[in-house]
Amino acid sequence: MSNLALPATPTTWHAPPPTHQWHRRCSALAVALAVHLGLGALLLTQWQVSQPEVPQISTVQLQLLTLAPPAPVPPVLAEPTPAPVQPPPSVQPAPVVEPPRLEQAALARKRAEQAQREQAQQRLREEQQRDEQRQRREAEALAQQEQQRQAEQRLAEQREQAAAAAAERARQAEAAAAASRQYLPIAKQAPSYPQRALDKGLEGQCTVHYTVNAQGRVENPEAESDCHPLFIRPSLNAAKSFRYQPRIIEGRAVAVANVRNTFTYRIEPR
Repeated sequence: MSNLALPATPTTWHAPPPTHQWHRRCSALAVALAVHLGLGALLLTQWQVSQPEVPQISTVQLQLLTLAPPAPVPPVLAEPTPAPVQPPPSVQPAPVVEPPRLEQAALARKRAEQAQREQAQQRLREEQQRDEQRQRREAEALAQQEQQRQAEQRLAEQREQAAAAAAERARQAEAAAAASRQYLPIAKQAPSYPQRALDKGLEGQCTVHYTVNAQGRVENPEAESDCHPLFIRPSLNAAKSFRYQPRIIEGRAVAVANVRNTFTYRIEPR
């Protein structure tokens, strides 16, 4: 058996064309972008913002261009060496979406306006309280002034009444003095001291008023209320014995009414 010698066929390795690698990279980029967009949408749906309005989020639309597949490579006899596998790009967490600065400024402005309104209302309440306190103090002061004025008025009226009474008493005294100067007592006899009063050791006074007629005699003597009952009878008897010089007006004797005489009863020590 003869050996057939075959010519040696050289083994040649052909690297994959660059277009195939670019296509794989684009696919990986598209997958990473889709993952990012999915995570961002999930975060946006679960994100709770305390703002009254949800800010509008702009989305980026990407359009992928599909290139024509490369021409088929003729099969090779040798098994090609597998290309090194590149690790997929790491997935970065989606950034935290912050409310726009414009919304924050509007919220801060609203809070400032609310604080200003509350301060204005507080100042208004304080001013109202001060006005009420001032009005209350003024009313109390007016009431005190009115009370003081009424007290002064009553005091002035009492003084006027006292002055009028004093003037009346002075006038009566002057009239009595003038009348007494016009008639003079001629004879006055002291009353006898009641024995019962002596036994009891009583002392006191008794005033008797009467009329002196034109003949100078006493008429209608009466004891006043300050007399002790034991001193009334001796006082009246003594007054009846009085004699006066009659009062003369225009050459004619006239009666004098309301003449008073006070009898004093004292026990002299032995």
